[in-house]
Amino acid sequence: MVSRANRSPSMDASGAGSDGSSCYYSHLGIHRNASASDIRAAYRRLALKWHPDRWAKEPAAAGEAKRRFQRIQEAYSVLSDKGKRAMYDAGLYDPLDDDDQDFADFMLEMLAMMDGVKPEKPDTLEDLQRMLAEMMDGDSGSCGAGAHSSGHRGPLDSSRRSRGGPTRR
Repeated sequence: MVSRANRSPSMDASGAGSDGSSCYYSHLGIHRNASASDIRAAYRRLALKWHPDRWAKEPAAAGEAKRRFQRIQEAYSVLSDKGKRAMYDAGLYDPLDDDDQDFADFMLEMLAMMDGVKPEKPDTLEDLQRMLAEMMDGDSGSCGAGAHSSGHRGPLDSSRRSRGGPTRR
C-alpha cells in the first residue's frame, strides 16, 4: 500500500494534471457518457481523497489538494446539473457567466424534445434507388421540369463539374 506521503498530488489516476487544462470529465475520471450515479460516485470518491483536511498534516501537498478539491467540486456542480451539462457538452458553458440559467433551461427543453422524437427508419437501397429514379424522371416537384430549359439533367457546362471554377482551355 502506498502512503499518502509517497503519492504525488500533481497527477491523479485519470491523467488530470494540476494545471487545470483537462475537462470536467477528466477531473472526475469518468467518460462523457457517464450516468448521474457514475458522476456522483466519482465525485464522492475524489472528494474524500482530495479533501484539504486530509492533507493538513502535509503542508507541501495541502495547497495542491485544495486546488484539486475545488476543481472536483466545480466539475461536479456542472456535470450533475442536466442543463449545465448539456451546455458544457455543446461547448457553450461559461463558468464565469451567472446568467446562463435561462439558456440552460432552454437546452433542457430542447433535449427533452429531441428525446421525444422517434428516429426514422433508415432508407433502404431500394428506397434510395426509387428516389433517384423519381428525381431523374422529373417527378420530384419543383426540382423537375423547370430546372434546366434544355432538358439536360447534368451540369450545364464543364465549369460546374469541379469546385475550382471555370477551366481555361
